[in-house]
Amino acid sequence: MGPAKTASRMPSKQLATADDHELPDETDGGDAGGPSLPAEDKAQAKNAFAELMRPKSKPARDDRDAKRPKTTVSATGRAYLGRDGLLAYIAEPEAFGDGRVVYHSAEWVLIRDLYPKASVHLLLLPRDPSVYGLNPLEAFARSPAFLASARAEVARAAAIAAEELRRLHGAHSAQERPRRAALTAAAAAETAELPPGRAWLDEVRAGVHANPSMNHLHIHVISRDMHSPCLRHRTHYQSFTTEFFARIEEMPLSAAEILTRRRGAHEALKERGSVCWRCGAQFGSSWKKLKEHLEVEFETWRRE
Repeated sequence: MGPAKTASRMPSKQLATADDHELPDETDGGDAGGPSLPAEDKAQAKNAFAELMRPKSKPARDDRDAKRPKTTVSATGRAYLGRDGLLAYIAEPEAFGDGRVVYHSAEWVLIRDLYPKASVHLLLLPRDPSVYGLNPLEAFARSPAFLASARAEVARAAAIAAEELRRLHGAHSAQERPRRAALTAAAAAETAELPPGRAWLDEVRAGVHANPSMNHLHIHVISRDMHSPCLRHRTHYQSFTTEFFARIEEMPLSAAEILTRRRGAHEALKERGSVCWRCGAQFGSSWKKLKEHLEVEFETWRRE
C-alpha cells in the first residue's frame, strides 16, 4: 500500500456526501386557483392557468436532509451525481480539504461522513475499480486479498476513530481521569509515562450495509453510541443495529449467507422494533421514546 497522504487544504465550498438511508423527505406541492376572468382575458387566463398547473418540483422539508445537495462537486469543479457521490472522493481525494478527507493513499480513502449517525462516523473507500462497484458482501467473499487489505485499513481507521472519541468524550469519562491526571503531571515532569485510560477502541464498530444505497463500496467505521442530530429516523438507527449492518469480523460470508442476508436485510428493518443498543430495552414502533432514551444512555455511556 502506498504512503498515505493528508488532504490538501482547499477553499471551502458546499460539498455533499450522500449517506446510506438518508434520502431527502419531500412534501407534495399544492395547486392554486383564481377568480373567473372576463371573456377578453381568456387567452391570458389560459396561459396563466397552464403556467400555474405546470408540474413543479416538490418542496423539501426544512431539515438537514432537505438541505443536502444531490450532486457532489469537488474543488476542481467536477460533479458526481446522486448515488455516485462517493466517487468524488475516490477519484480526486486531493480536491477536498481535510475537513472531509482524513487521509488517502493509492488504495484507500478515509472520509468523514457528512451526515454522521454517531458522534464519530467515518467512511472507508477502496480505490480499486475492480472492487468498488461490487456489493461489499460479494467483494469480500470473492477476494481474500481485498478482505485482508480492508481489515488492515479498518484497524487503522478504527484507531483514528478511537482517538477522536477520546478527544470528544475523554473529559466526561471516569475511566479517563487517571490518564488525564497523569497527562498533566507528565507534561510538568516531561515524561511520557501514562496509564492506558478508557479502551475507546472497544467503542468503535466497522462494517457494511447488506444493500447499500450508494453505488461505490464503502465501509462504515462508527462509534457505538448512536448519538447524532443526523440520527432522525428509526431506519437510520436500525441500519446499524440489525442484521442490515454486517460487521467486518463476520466476513467472508458464503454465497448462501450473502443471499439470505441481502434478501432479509430490509425485512429486518421493517420487522424489528426499536431496541436500545446498550440496555436492550424495547420501545416497539415508538422512535420518539427510543430517541429520548438514547439521550439518557449517551450521557451514562460517556461518563463511564
